[in-house]
Amino acid sequence: MADAVTTTSVIDGSRTAVIYCTNTSDGTGESAVTKVDVSALSTSPEGDACTGVRLQKVVFTNVGMGVKVLWNASTNVIAAQLPADYSDTLDYSDISGLPNVAAASGKTGDIKFTTVGHTSGDTYSVVLYCLKEY
Repeated sequence: MADAVTTTSVIDGSRTAVIYCTNTSDGTGESAVTKVDVSALSTSPEGDACTGVRLQKVVFTNVGMGVKVLWNASTNVIAAQLPADYSDTLDYSDISGLPNVAAASGKTGDIKFTTVGHTSGDTYSVVLYCLKEY
């Protein structure tokens, strides 16, 4: 079996993308699973492809497991650690969003999740508010 996972694009506008992610674990967990694929996001009004995002806000509820939010690169970089058994809002909008600080080597602009301490029945619900870059 595998975890029951959903990733839904709520908004994919010219400047903003909002992605809603859920997981109900069967104990398998996730390891560096892509949640924001910038190549799949809509282009700018000028037709430019999205090359990355800045995290403006992360709203989450975790029950039983934590989630590592990762900037994808040859060696992934932690953008945020969302602790187990906790709910919160991480708001980076005052600084125009949290930039992708992954090294240039293999940097894709994508965001991935890895679950931590997952057991059967654990859940997460995460909403990513992203400012698109071109």
